[in-house]
Order: sequence, then C-alpha cells, then structure tokens
Amino acid sequence: MRTALVIGTGLIGTSAALALAARGVVVHLADHDPEQARTAAALGAGTDEVPEGPVDLAIVAAPPAHVAATLADAMRRGVARGYLDVASVKGGPRRELEALGLDLSSYIGSHPMSGREKSGPLAATGDLFEGRPWVLTPTRDTDTEVLNLALELVSHCRAVPVVMDADAHDRAVALVSHMPHLVSSMVAARLEHAEEAAVRLCGQGIRDVTRIAASDPRMWIDILSANPGPVADLLADVSADLDETVQALRALQSSDESKRRTGADGIEDVLRRGNAGQVRVPGKHGSAPRAYEVVAVLIDDQPGQLARIFADAGMAGVNIEDVRIEHATGQQAGLVQLMVEPKAVPVLSAALRERGWALRQ
Repeated sequence: MRTALVIGTGLIGTSAALALAARGVVVHLADHDPEQARTAAALGAGTDEVPEGPVDLAIVAAPPAHVAATLADAMRRGVARGYLDVASVKGGPRRELEALGLDLSSYIGSHPMSGREKSGPLAATGDLFEGRPWVLTPTRDTDTEVLNLALELVSHCRAVPVVMDADAHDRAVALVSHMPHLVSSMVAARLEHAEEAAVRLCGQGIRDVTRIAASDPRMWIDILSANPGPVADLLADVSADLDETVQALRALQSSDESKRRTGADGIEDVLRRGNAGQVRVPGKHGSAPRAYEVVAVLIDDQPGQLARIFADAGMAGVNIEDVRIEHATGQQAGLVQLMVEPKAVPVLSAALRERGWALRQ
C-alpha cells in the first residue's frame, strides 16, 4: 500500500492515519468538517489535500448510520482500488450497500477492537490499535487484492487480524462491548444524585465499573442504533438475572431461616456464574488468563514514584505483569498493586522493603 484516503478524522480514522503515515504511506484526509481534517493533518496524520487520482485503499471512519452512504459516494466516484470501513457494526452497512446495488467485490468490512473514552482527532494516537484484535468480515465476493490491502492496513497498525462473519461479529460486540457499556452507564447513573458523603467513598471497584460510562453519548447512540436487537436480547437476560437477584436479597431480609437459605443460594449462584464467566476473559496478549498475586505498595503522589518502583522491580529481576493504582481519598497518596507470578512475590517484596518501600500485607 502506497496511498490511502481516510474519510472521517475522528479518534479511529486519525489514529489509523497516524499509523499509516508513520510507515511511509501517503495519507489523504477528508471529513465533513474541514477543520477537523486540518487538525488531523497538523498532528502528522497526512494531508487534507484531495488526491490526484485513485488511492490504493479508502478507509471510511464515519459513524455507523452514515457508513453506507459515505462508502457508496466514494465507490461511485472511484476514489480507490479498495474500500474498507471501521464501524463497530458490520451486518447493517453491508446490507445497505447491497440494497443500493453496488459491486461489493472491492469492499471489505472491518472493526478495530480498540478505542478510548475521548473522541476527535486530538485524542488519536498512532499506537491505538497495537496488539488489539482487528476484525475483518470478507464475503465470497471480496477480491483477494482488497483482503490483502486490509491485512496490510492491520499490519501497519500492528493489530491482530481476526476474520469473522458480519452478523456473528455484531452478536459478539453486543456481548463484549455494547451491552457492558449500557450496564456501566446505568451503574454510573446511580451516582448522579447520590449524597456527597457516599460519593467520596468511591474506590477502585466503582472506578473500574464506571470508567467506560464517560464516553460520548452521541457516539454511542449511533452505535446502539445500528445494533439494537442483539443488545436488547442480552439486556433482557441481564434483567432476568437482576430480578432473581433482587428476590434473593429480599429473601435474605426474611426472619424465616428457610427463605434466608434460599436467598443465600440465589446470591451464591449469580456470584459463581460471574466467576465462571470472568475466567473466560482472555489474559495478557490474548492468552489464557493466569492467576497472579498482588504486591501492594504505598506511595506518595509525587513525580517519579512509579518509575522508581518499576526500576527497583527490574533490578530484582521481576517482571510486572499488570498494575493498578488506587488513590487515597483526600490524601496525596495511593496504593500501587503490582501483579506478578506467585513465585516472584517473596523476591519482589524483599527487594522493595530493602529499598525503603512500605508494603501493605
């Protein structure tokens, strides 16, 4: 791939453009808002000048509701040899293109499974997709050349290609992305009018659950409008679980010992099913999840503290598998949780204590 046209210079489009430009591809940028395209160009994502002729690949990074129309316009103008979109829903846009009677041999649907809570070109980064799955949904009509161009794009972005059927993809993202986002938003909504004294008790658990609720509602209306059925089906299942859990909790309030046992059994059931589902979430680098142990270190909120911890762990020959930070409420301090292999715990603990760190048991 020598040339590309990115249509839509938001977070995803600009991030893809930055990755391509960094690898020597001549990238042209277009957007319904010319100022946004100029911003992306100023960031080094390419040029907002119109290409003189057809490019190798046109990448449509428009909201799902506008993907088909944007693709159809680009294909009719013949702006590229191959066409690809990065919308988070795949079945709907493909069916819209089919209904328009377009030749889809030059088109392939795709969806990079990466993003941020922030949107727009200023939130973009050239390594946004690195190590992340990038779904490709070719059909029997897709030209091999177009599939190869898509694979080259994924390679330039250092993502991991995953080939799926379009409708299977939509059911999958409803489960792992769209439904969890709504659940996160519903949990976060409970905080809107909560007493300040209660909100001040928020810890890492509530931060983890509500993090994605910070995303742009307008963007998510577009996404959910393109995939409402599968998401509604999953939420119906969650609703049934909620109803049963509420009944179980009410039973725990009963003075009847038998009802309390039934309630406890119901709560245990949902918690155990949660355990069983959570262990299926892929671990580091997409491998099977592994059990790590935590070494908790108390730190002051000062520049260089994390760097010192990592350097000390490195000197001890210990690899930090994951890290979490819990900030203390009302204090300039926090707790760093270092996830390491179980056999590394005594080595790391001894090394950190020797270097003056305070560990929490």
